[in-house]
Amino acid sequence: MNIAENLQQVLGELPTGVRLVAVSKFHPNEAIEEAYRAGQRVFGESKVQEMTAKYESLPKDIEWHFIGHLQTNKIKYIVPYVSLIHGIDSYKLLTEVNKQAAKAGKVVNCLLQLHIAEEETKFGFSFDECREMLADGEWKTLSNIQLCGLMGMATNTDDNEQIEKEFCSLSSFFKEVKDTWFADTEAFRELSMGMSHDYHQAIAAGSSLIRVGSKIFGDRIY
Repeated sequence: MNIAENLQQVLGELPTGVRLVAVSKFHPNEAIEEAYRAGQRVFGESKVQEMTAKYESLPKDIEWHFIGHLQTNKIKYIVPYVSLIHGIDSYKLLTEVNKQAAKAGKVVNCLLQLHIAEEETKFGFSFDECREMLADGEWKTLSNIQLCGLMGMATNTDDNEQIEKEFCSLSSFFKEVKDTWFADTEAFRELSMGMSHDYHQAIAAGSSLIRVGSKIFGDRIY
């Protein structure tokens, strides 16, 4: 299992403008260090405790992305160092991130998570819920968060047409949201979609951030 080789293979497939989040959750520091030595700086974690422990023990120029389901009572632990939170799936969560960011005296970058899969286990706003929240405009008062784009996960299926359809629906929704509410916001430019098994389709549909774990690090150790 050569992490550096796997990493180069994935990076070699990325067009200009698409960034890789190496999903290091459940993998040890040694694996992250190997990817780091090979030049990777953006890593994704889904458990607050695990990410904080890794942040404290690994190089400080790593850009940590939180890609899991975030609980409000855990936000304060990651706010001081997190670069981007991918999974904001409710307005309540957004306000809590804003509150903790204000206490820490910083602005936290966030993506709104949309539910595009045909699976109940996935989290996220529906397109209508997201439109409603943005149209309401109250989020504009949250001065310690920066909305940087959208995130979504396709259904875990072998049906490529379905995956493609879901990614394309999120991509066109991203354009709608950008044109309607963020036309003048340069920071609103990220579309986070695509994982180890479907990132090619995600890139074709316009993803700017792919979240790849097992293809780089191998199957995770539970």
